[in-house]
Amino acid sequence: MTNLFGEPEPTLLPTDDGKMAIDAGDSIELVAQTHPGSPLAWSLLADKALSDGRDLEGYAFARTGYHRSLDLLRRNGWKGHGPVPWSHEPNQGFLRSLAALAEASERLGDVEETHRCREFLHESSAEAYAELIS
Repeated sequence: MTNLFGEPEPTLLPTDDGKMAIDAGDSIELVAQTHPGSPLAWSLLADKALSDGRDLEGYAFARTGYHRSLDLLRRNGWKGHGPVPWSHEPNQGFLRSLAALAEASERLGDVEETHRCREFLHESSAEAYAELIS
């Protein structure tokens, strides 16, 4: 089925202040504390927890990054669907949070949430899906 109204314009998020702090050498934990609106900081905390086998913490961090991202997307014109390009670096915190939420959900046995997050990621950015889902 073709959408006769076409796709909305890609959503391009503003620069993530947390990224600048991480690039300056601040720890991810400090960045999440001082820049709690940074989707990138929460996604990196989720990735770290998941790689350490702390699945429940990884889920919580990913869920926080995901919800912070949704708020940020809406404030920047996103209407609940449409492209969120991976190539635009400030979007990567959202996309990483979504991928981490899918991974954490899978580890916790939540098949429906895993599927929903992966579909959402693929619809938002096929490039991010290819990069982040193994």
